[in-house]
Amino acid sequence: KMAKLLLKKSYLRDNLKEVNFKDLWGSFGIFTTMRVKGKPPKIFLYNEHINNLIKSLNTYKLNQKKLKKDLIVLIKSFFKKNISYDHLLRIACNKNLISISLRKRPKPNRKFYLQILNYKRVDPYLKNLKYKKILKQLNKYDTTRNDVALYFNNYFLETCTSNLLFIRNNQIYSPSKSFYKGITYKYFSKKIKIKKKNISIKEIDKYSEILLIGSGKGVTSVFKIPSLNWTRKNNKVFIKLHKIYEKGLLN
Repeated sequence: KMAKLLLKKSYLRDNLKEVNFKDLWGSFGIFTTMRVKGKPPKIFLYNEHINNLIKSLNTYKLNQKKLKKDLIVLIKSFFKKNISYDHLLRIACNKNLISISLRKRPKPNRKFYLQILNYKRVDPYLKNLKYKKILKQLNKYDTTRNDVALYFNNYFLETCTSNLLFIRNNQIYSPSKSFYKGITYKYFSKKIKIKKKNISIKEIDKYSEILLIGSGKGVTSVFKIPSLNWTRKNNKVFIKLHKIYEKGLLN
Protein backbone atom coordinates (compact mmCIF):
# COMPACT_ATOMS: atom_id res chain seq x y z
CA LYS A 1 0.00 0.00 0.00
CA MET A 2 1.04 3.61 -0.50
CA ALA A 3 3.23 5.07 2.23
CA LYS A 4 2.03 7.57 4.79
CA LEU A 5 3.39 11.07 4.24
CA LEU A 6 5.22 12.50 7.26
CA LEU A 7 5.14 16.02 5.93
CA LYS A 8 3.23 17.49 3.01
CA LYS A 9 2.92 21.07 1.86
CA SER A 10 1.74 22.95 -1.23
CA TYR A 11 2.70 26.48 -2.21
CA LEU A 12 1.55 28.91 -4.89
CA ARG A 13 4.31 29.24 -7.44
CA ASP A 14 4.09 32.98 -7.91
CA ASN A 15 4.46 34.05 -4.25
CA LEU A 16 5.22 30.83 -2.26
CA LYS A 17 2.13 31.31 -0.12
CA GLU A 18 1.20 28.02 1.56
CA VAL A 19 -2.16 26.54 0.52
CA ASN A 20 -3.99 23.26 1.17
CA PHE A 21 -1.90 20.28 0.12
CA LYS A 22 -2.53 18.70 -3.27
CA ASP A 23 -0.40 15.78 -4.48
CA LEU A 24 -0.90 16.94 -8.13
CA TRP A 25 -1.21 13.38 -9.50
CA GLY A 26 -2.95 13.44 -12.85
CA SER A 27 -2.23 17.11 -13.55
CA PHE A 28 -0.03 18.54 -16.32
CA GLY A 29 3.36 18.83 -14.69
CA ILE A 30 6.58 17.17 -13.56
CA PHE A 31 7.81 15.51 -10.38
CA THR A 32 11.02 14.08 -8.98
CA THR A 33 11.74 11.83 -6.00
CA MET A 34 15.03 12.10 -4.12
CA ARG A 35 16.61 9.99 -1.42
CA VAL A 36 17.47 11.75 1.82
CA LYS A 37 20.02 10.02 4.02
CA GLY A 38 21.95 10.62 7.21
CA LYS A 39 22.29 13.06 10.09
CA PRO A 40 22.43 15.91 9.25
CA PRO A 41 20.44 14.99 6.12
CA LYS A 42 22.02 14.81 2.69
CA ILE A 43 19.94 14.68 -0.49
CA PHE A 44 21.59 12.20 -2.85
CA LEU A 45 22.21 13.66 -6.34
CA TYR A 46 20.25 16.82 -5.44
CA ASN A 47 21.63 19.05 -8.22
CA GLU A 48 21.03 16.40 -10.87
CA HIS A 49 17.42 15.95 -9.72
CA ILE A 50 16.65 19.68 -9.59
CA ASN A 51 18.35 20.47 -12.92
CA ASN A 52 16.43 17.64 -14.53
CA LEU A 53 13.15 18.83 -12.98
CA ILE A 54 13.73 22.32 -14.38
CA LYS A 55 14.75 21.02 -17.80
CA SER A 56 11.57 18.91 -17.94
CA LEU A 57 9.41 21.84 -16.81
CA ASN A 58 11.00 23.87 -19.63
CA THR A 59 9.88 21.19 -22.09
CA TYR A 60 6.33 21.60 -20.78
CA LYS A 61 6.74 25.42 -20.77
CA LEU A 62 6.13 25.46 -17.02
CA ASN A 63 9.43 26.80 -15.71
CA GLN A 64 10.05 30.16 -14.09
CA LYS A 65 13.38 31.82 -13.48
CA LYS A 66 13.47 31.79 -9.70
CA LEU A 67 12.17 28.24 -9.19
CA LYS A 68 15.57 26.79 -8.30
CA LYS A 69 16.11 29.35 -5.52
CA ASP A 70 12.53 28.97 -4.29
CA LEU A 71 12.94 25.21 -3.96
CA ILE A 72 16.08 25.57 -1.83
CA VAL A 73 14.20 27.86 0.57
CA LEU A 74 11.20 25.51 0.78
CA ILE A 75 13.21 22.30 1.15
CA LYS A 76 15.38 23.69 3.95
CA SER A 77 12.29 24.14 6.10
CA PHE A 78 11.50 20.42 5.76
CA PHE A 79 14.48 19.04 7.67
CA LYS A 80 15.80 18.95 11.21
CA LYS A 81 19.53 18.58 11.80
CA ASN A 82 19.19 16.26 14.78
CA ILE A 83 17.22 13.50 13.01
CA SER A 84 18.80 10.59 11.18
CA TYR A 85 17.03 10.26 7.83
CA ASP A 86 16.36 7.54 5.32
CA HIS A 87 13.46 9.19 3.56
CA LEU A 88 12.09 10.03 0.14
CA LEU A 89 11.46 13.66 -0.76
CA ARG A 90 9.05 14.28 -3.62
CA ILE A 91 8.73 17.59 -5.43
CA ALA A 92 5.91 18.09 -7.92
CA CYS A 93 5.17 21.19 -9.99
CA ASN A 94 2.34 22.16 -12.26
CA LYS A 95 1.44 25.60 -13.63
CA ASN A 96 0.24 27.01 -10.31
CA LEU A 97 1.60 24.90 -7.48
CA ILE A 98 4.73 23.40 -5.96
CA SER A 99 3.94 20.40 -3.78
CA ILE A 100 6.56 18.84 -1.53
CA SER A 101 6.18 15.72 0.58
CA LEU A 102 8.40 13.55 2.73
CA ARG A 103 7.93 9.89 3.63
CA LYS A 104 9.99 7.13 5.13
CA ARG A 105 11.77 5.07 2.51
CA PRO A 106 10.21 1.59 2.34
CA LYS A 107 13.16 -0.81 2.52
CA PRO A 108 12.91 -3.45 -0.24
CA ASN A 109 12.69 -7.02 1.03
CA ARG A 110 15.35 -9.55 0.00
CA LYS A 111 12.66 -11.68 -1.62
CA PHE A 112 11.46 -9.06 -4.08
CA TYR A 113 8.86 -9.88 -6.74
CA LEU A 114 8.01 -8.30 -10.07
CA GLN A 115 4.47 -8.30 -11.36
CA ILE A 116 3.98 -7.32 -15.01
CA LEU A 117 1.58 -4.99 -16.80
CA ASN A 118 1.05 -4.32 -20.50
CA TYR A 119 1.25 -0.52 -20.38
CA LYS A 120 3.45 2.32 -21.60
CA ARG A 121 3.47 5.54 -19.58
CA VAL A 122 2.06 8.74 -21.07
CA ASP A 123 4.99 10.71 -22.54
CA PRO A 124 7.48 8.19 -21.06
CA TYR A 125 10.66 10.23 -21.58
CA LEU A 126 9.56 12.71 -18.91
CA LYS A 127 8.77 12.16 -15.22
CA ASN A 128 5.31 13.61 -15.64
CA LEU A 129 2.36 13.46 -13.24
CA LYS A 130 0.08 11.30 -15.39
CA TYR A 131 0.43 8.45 -12.91
CA LYS A 132 -3.11 7.51 -11.91
CA LYS A 133 -3.01 4.09 -13.58
CA ILE A 134 0.42 3.33 -12.11
CA LEU A 135 -0.60 4.32 -8.57
CA LYS A 136 -3.69 2.14 -8.89
CA GLN A 137 -1.45 -0.82 -9.75
CA LEU A 138 1.02 -0.16 -6.93
CA ASN A 139 -1.84 0.12 -4.45
CA LYS A 140 -2.58 -3.59 -4.97
CA TYR A 141 0.76 -4.66 -3.51
CA ASP A 142 3.10 -4.38 -0.56
CA THR A 143 5.72 -2.15 -2.18
CA THR A 144 8.52 -3.44 0.06
CA ARG A 145 8.07 -6.81 -1.68
CA ASN A 146 6.70 -5.95 -5.11
CA ASP A 147 6.95 -3.61 -8.05
CA VAL A 148 5.17 -3.72 -11.38
CA ALA A 149 7.22 -4.01 -14.58
CA LEU A 150 5.67 -2.27 -17.58
CA TYR A 151 5.97 -3.82 -21.01
CA PHE A 152 4.64 -2.85 -24.41
CA ASN A 153 4.55 -4.91 -27.62
CA ASN A 154 6.12 -7.71 -25.54
CA TYR A 155 9.18 -5.61 -24.65
CA PHE A 156 10.13 -4.47 -21.16
CA LEU A 157 10.24 -0.70 -20.47
CA GLU A 158 10.60 0.23 -16.77
CA THR A 159 8.79 -0.46 -13.52
CA CYS A 160 6.20 1.77 -11.89
CA THR A 161 8.96 3.26 -9.70
CA SER A 162 12.36 2.38 -11.16
CA ASN A 163 14.58 1.58 -14.10
CA LEU A 164 15.28 -2.01 -15.04
CA LEU A 165 18.64 -3.66 -15.72
CA PHE A 166 18.97 -7.18 -17.11
CA ILE A 167 22.13 -9.27 -16.75
CA ARG A 168 23.28 -11.95 -19.15
CA ASN A 169 26.82 -13.40 -19.32
CA ASN A 170 28.05 -10.59 -17.02
CA GLN A 171 26.83 -7.96 -19.53
CA ILE A 172 24.37 -5.35 -18.27
CA TYR A 173 21.45 -4.41 -20.52
CA SER A 174 18.64 -1.93 -20.32
CA PRO A 175 15.60 -1.49 -22.57
CA SER A 176 16.41 0.70 -25.55
CA LYS A 177 13.45 3.07 -25.82
CA SER A 178 10.11 4.39 -24.50
CA PHE A 179 11.16 4.67 -20.87
CA TYR A 180 12.35 7.40 -18.53
CA LYS A 181 16.07 7.43 -17.76
CA GLY A 182 16.07 8.24 -14.06
CA ILE A 183 18.79 10.11 -12.19
CA THR A 184 20.04 6.87 -10.56
CA TYR A 185 20.20 5.27 -14.03
CA LYS A 186 22.28 8.19 -15.33
CA TYR A 187 24.51 7.97 -12.25
CA PHE A 188 25.24 4.29 -12.99
CA SER A 189 25.68 4.79 -16.72
CA LYS A 190 28.77 6.91 -15.92
CA LYS A 191 30.22 4.14 -13.77
CA ILE A 192 29.38 0.91 -15.62
CA LYS A 193 28.71 -0.09 -19.21
CA ILE A 194 24.98 -0.42 -19.87
CA LYS A 195 24.09 -1.82 -23.29
CA LYS A 196 20.78 -0.90 -24.90
CA LYS A 197 18.66 -3.78 -26.14
CA ASN A 198 15.01 -4.55 -26.81
CA ILE A 199 14.32 -7.11 -24.09
CA SER A 200 11.43 -9.39 -24.87
CA ILE A 201 9.33 -10.90 -22.11
CA LYS A 202 9.46 -14.14 -24.13
CA GLU A 203 13.25 -14.33 -23.81
CA ILE A 204 13.46 -13.52 -20.13
CA ASP A 205 14.96 -16.94 -19.29
CA LYS A 206 18.23 -15.88 -20.94
CA TYR A 207 18.88 -13.39 -18.12
CA SER A 208 20.45 -14.45 -14.85
CA GLU A 209 19.66 -11.31 -12.84
CA ILE A 210 17.17 -8.46 -13.02
CA LEU A 211 17.79 -5.30 -11.02
CA LEU A 212 15.72 -2.26 -10.15
CA ILE A 213 17.57 1.04 -9.78
CA GLY A 214 16.06 4.30 -8.58
CA SER A 215 15.79 6.76 -5.70
CA GLY A 216 13.34 4.63 -3.75
CA LYS A 217 14.64 1.17 -4.57
CA GLY A 218 18.36 2.06 -4.55
CA VAL A 219 19.64 -1.16 -6.11
CA THR A 220 17.18 -4.02 -5.64
CA SER A 221 17.57 -7.55 -6.95
CA VAL A 222 14.45 -9.28 -8.28
CA PHE A 223 13.92 -12.70 -6.74
CA LYS A 224 11.04 -13.83 -8.95
CA ILE A 225 8.65 -12.84 -11.71
CA PRO A 226 5.85 -15.29 -10.86
CA SER A 227 3.78 -14.80 -14.02
CA LEU A 228 6.78 -15.50 -16.28
CA ASN A 229 8.16 -18.33 -14.17
CA TRP A 230 11.49 -16.51 -13.90
CA THR A 231 13.75 -16.92 -10.85
CA ARG A 232 17.07 -15.24 -10.12
CA LYS A 233 20.11 -17.41 -10.94
CA ASN A 234 22.74 -15.47 -8.98
CA ASN A 235 23.53 -12.14 -7.30
CA LYS A 236 26.92 -11.20 -8.73
CA VAL A 237 26.13 -7.94 -10.51
CA PHE A 238 23.74 -6.88 -7.75
CA ILE A 239 26.57 -7.09 -5.19
CA LYS A 240 28.86 -4.99 -7.41
CA LEU A 241 26.26 -2.29 -8.15
CA HIS A 242 25.01 -2.18 -4.58
CA LYS A 243 28.56 -1.40 -3.39
CA ILE A 244 28.88 1.43 -5.92
CA TYR A 245 25.55 2.89 -4.84
CA GLU A 246 26.19 2.69 -1.09
CA LYS A 247 29.59 4.31 -1.54
CA GLY A 248 27.95 7.16 -3.48
CA LEU A 249 25.35 7.64 -0.75
CA LEU A 250 28.05 8.09 1.88
CA ASN A 251 30.15 10.61 -0.07
